[in-house]
Amino acid sequence: MPNFCAAPNCTRKSTQSDLAFFRFPRDPVRCQRWVENCRRADLEDKTPDQLNKHYRLCAKHFETSMICRSSPYRTVLRDNAVPTIFDLTSHLNNPHSRHRKRIKELSEDEIRTLKQQKIEAFEREQATQDLNESNEQNTVSEEGGGEQEEEPVPLTVEERENKDYLKSLFEILILMGKQNIPLDGHNVDELPEGIFTSDNFQALLECRINAGDEVLRRRFEMTAVNLEYCSKTQQKQMLEICESCVREETLREVRDSHFFSLVTDEVVDIAGEEHLPVLVRFVDDSHNLREEFVGFLPYEADPEILAVKFHTTITEKWGLNMEYCRGQAYIVSSGFASKMKIVATRLLEKYPQAVYTLCSSCALNVWLAKSIPVVGVSVALGTMEEVCCLFHQSPQLLVELDNTISLLFQNNKEKSNQLKEICRSQWTLRHDTFEVLVDLIQALVLCLDAVGNDSSVRWSNFIAGRAFILSSALTDFDFIVTVVILKNILSFTRAFGKNLQGQTSDVFFAAGSLTAVLHSLNEVMENIEVYHEFWFEEATNLATKLDVQIKLPGKFRRAQQSSLDSEVTSENYYKEILSVPTVEHVIQELKDIFSEQHLKALKCLSLVPSVMGQLKFNTSEEHHADMYKNDLPISDTLSAELHCWRIKWKHRGKDIELPSTIYEALHLPDIKFFPNVYALLKVLCILPVMKVENEKYEMGRKRLKAYLKNTLTEQRSSNLALLNINFDIKHDLDLMVDTYIKLYSDKVEFQEVFIPSNNSEVTENA
Repeated sequence: MPNFCAAPNCTRKSTQSDLAFFRFPRDPVRCQRWVENCRRADLEDKTPDQLNKHYRLCAKHFETSMICRSSPYRTVLRDNAVPTIFDLTSHLNNPHSRHRKRIKELSEDEIRTLKQQKIEAFEREQATQDLNESNEQNTVSEEGGGEQEEEPVPLTVEERENKDYLKSLFEILILMGKQNIPLDGHNVDELPEGIFTSDNFQALLECRINAGDEVLRRRFEMTAVNLEYCSKTQQKQMLEICESCVREETLREVRDSHFFSLVTDEVVDIAGEEHLPVLVRFVDDSHNLREEFVGFLPYEADPEILAVKFHTTITEKWGLNMEYCRGQAYIVSSGFASKMKIVATRLLEKYPQAVYTLCSSCALNVWLAKSIPVVGVSVALGTMEEVCCLFHQSPQLLVELDNTISLLFQNNKEKSNQLKEICRSQWTLRHDTFEVLVDLIQALVLCLDAVGNDSSVRWSNFIAGRAFILSSALTDFDFIVTVVILKNILSFTRAFGKNLQGQTSDVFFAAGSLTAVLHSLNEVMENIEVYHEFWFEEATNLATKLDVQIKLPGKFRRAQQSSLDSEVTSENYYKEILSVPTVEHVIQELKDIFSEQHLKALKCLSLVPSVMGQLKFNTSEEHHADMYKNDLPISDTLSAELHCWRIKWKHRGKDIELPSTIYEALHLPDIKFFPNVYALLKVLCILPVMKVENEKYEMGRKRLKAYLKNTLTEQRSSNLALLNINFDIKHDLDLMVDTYIKLYSDKVEFQEVFIPSNNSEVTENA
């Protein structure tokens, strides 16, 4: 809402960004002088607070010598500034006009008093100027003496006020981060040229001033209300310090814990630039496994450059010692997997114990599918995500899908209810996501066709348009055959992947079943002709059911027209372009992700008492624990300590249950008597493949997803995101202020810069 000038016969308003507007002062004496000079009778009965909050005067009513420039972006008034330039006669030329600002007529005595006040003010100004010049000369003469020892000097009043002022600014920025308030209130494109509108930061700052923040009031009382109080550059500098200080609170705990693992999530768009979210896993002082978000890393297209920057950020900027890194995992979208694999390889070359693993929050089959370097697979995964997203955007659309499922499965109520429940979940993240899609595809197509062809106003144009596009995508033969082949190939890894996200004992025994999984996939590869024939037949039957024409992709057909070899059939084409590379890729990825070191680490899970019990306490962790020998506090006594650990649980009391997770084992009262076992469990716990048992310590990822979901791409900020996601982390305002003054001391201005009367130069006030 614009501010109008309170001066009589003045129609200017604060949306003119080239003209400064100023609040009435709260000081009663100065405020009274402003009111008297305005000669507004209706302002005389208002308090200084009311005038300060609701009334403004534009710069046209002040002598230019009264207006200061403390920086290129701040326009303020001198402490003794009083408005003296007013138009008190133009309304007489139009006696019939209506005047909201009634002018008070002055007596001859009042006029003489005003003239005398002006003369006295001028004389005081001259005396002050002479005194300043004299002080400057004395200072210069004293500088000729020898150097004296520096002594700690207490803060001046001005320095203390500046620190309080910076603290208020940091409080506003932290509030904006925690409450997810974007810095910019309006897009620049939305505003006409020359119009000034406060951004969210300045609006909150003005709100605090009006609410009685004395520090900000003194700082900005005489500042133009329609110009920036704090430049974008200064805001960015302060936000970077906020981000760094909040991150440091988490990193300090990580360093105290020594061992940690790194996890990255899918690449995200932040204000038009791709970034990689980074999370860190560690066990805190209370023996709790935590996964915390620590920041965004700018994504690089070149994987080698990305690997260098990733390592540099972790070690130099964030100060973590990679020698203590015991695991790394990368959850990536299609197309990014091969690049992140290079990053993992480069880190492994430098730090062999930073084991490359799967992340517990991502299903193995989904991770494998996203890593397949086949364009058709990436397109199919994108289509599945869009379909799932569309139905979750509209409850009415889900009801329509429920009705369609009921009709198609009216003879199988159990299957119908199961599919309806799945549709209301994030089914694209399931281990059996491709099996689910094959079961659902007919219902999805019928539902989308009904919506897209509905001529009534029941559906919005957006829903109807997306339904038409996605129906066409689902009924493309290339999509159907891709989904069917993925379903069949990944069926060999489904149970294995599900166990990896199960209980600790499930993970332990899954490590032993990897050989059987690889054996089955190698057998498929050796007999790919036979397997592919069955898969392709299933795809053609499904296409026929959906009334979809069986054909080669259009791009391939167009290329085939100019080729001499035109005998390629659809079956052979999809075998060579999809089935063979997918099986080969899955086999290789399983070997890479479950390296010898990874499998050794998982074998150490036999330390967990419940697993030990299932093995009849006949375990041999010593052999597998060799890789962590240097991480143990007393490695020489490991063998004896493990023997005592087994005996403790083998001869336990009948009423004592065996701890079933690492979390339970770490919280045992007597775990301190087994220092080597504790160290091993602590390292195993932070491996990304192990799930976080207590959900409240996995909030970093959930808050990250919530922030990305609730914030528009153009309004996202890597600095504010960290404050929002880690809103419960304590922050030290004094540290932030001191850091800012230390880093940008040359930017912190205590002197004021005045605009001379000719407006051609800017000179500093001595």
